Amino acid sequence: MRVLVIGSGSIGRRHHDNLATLGAAPQLLSWREAGLAGALSAMDRAEAVVVATATDIRLSVIEAAAARDLPLYIEKPLAFTPDEVEAIAAVTAPVAERSVLGYMMRYHPALRALAEADLSDVFQFALTIGHDVTQWRANWLFSQSYAARSEGGGVLLDLCHELDMAACLFPGLELTGVESLAHPAFPGVDFASRISLRRGALVGDVSMDYLTPGLHRRAHLRGSERMHDFDFAAQAYRVTDGAGGRMLDLPLERNAMFLDAMRDFLALAVGRAPSANPLLPRLDLAMGSARLVAQAWAARRFVGQITKEIP
Repeated sequence: MRVLVIGSGSIGRRHHDNLATLGAAPQLLSWREAGLAGALSAMDRAEAVVVATATDIRLSVIEAAAARDLPLYIEKPLAFTPDEVEAIAAVTAPVAERSVLGYMMRYHPALRALAEADLSDVFQFALTIGHDVTQWRANWLFSQSYAARSEGGGVLLDLCHELDMAACLFPGLELTGVESLAHPAFPGVDFASRISLRRGALVGDVSMDYLTPGLHRRAHLRGSERMHDFDFAAQAYRVTDGAGGRMLDLPLERNAMFLDAMRDFLALAVGRAPSANPLLPRLDLAMGSARLVAQAWAARRFVGQITKEIP
């Protein structure tokens, strides 16, 4: 299958390499060099499209691919405003059942284990992720990245996997508020955000930051029958119930999640059955999560500023 990958940043290159590993024929296209005209021309020779551009320039690309009846793998987040989410939902409707939204954490064995567990007793949850953004990659500056843009940037969008994870574990969550921290050098960009959510008697929050010196990625679920304390960074997963605590053995090789997601995309694109993953991020099935992310971004309330130097 000829797959056009639009966006040659780190995630676009990863998708390109994984497609080649899976036996597809990928073409990597730099948006900065080719622009929309180059992307449209390349689409005429493609059988599927991976969209790995910055979030604020995607709609025209997605619309053009869908108009050509090309299945899409769209990197997260789908969009950062509710109106654009709905616009994308409308234009992709004919190809949505053959397309995927890039929530690769849905293939994480620990999230799969949580999704298969009995969570009916949970009354409180917290999902957190963060890391010092200045330490992400060598020869990389935040100020020159997509994340530094006031439109489509910031940590809530960048690290929105945790918000998607909450939506997977507890469907029907409603947003009750978002508190964010700003930086004087980057107006409109959130460097830490806490999203408050609820569903009936269940309350919880999702937090993400660009600030902590070490990577943290954790999920804490509190229930009347059991507790789940999952440390995704350390790959340490503890379940505690009336009989005591036990650790779950859930090993992970990170790229395996990307490969599994891309394998399902290729299957959907040609009409084959995907994997049996109940969290399959097929575009039409993942639209509720995309809406929640956009609603949260639009609801940010900046309550303070940080002073950390961000190059």
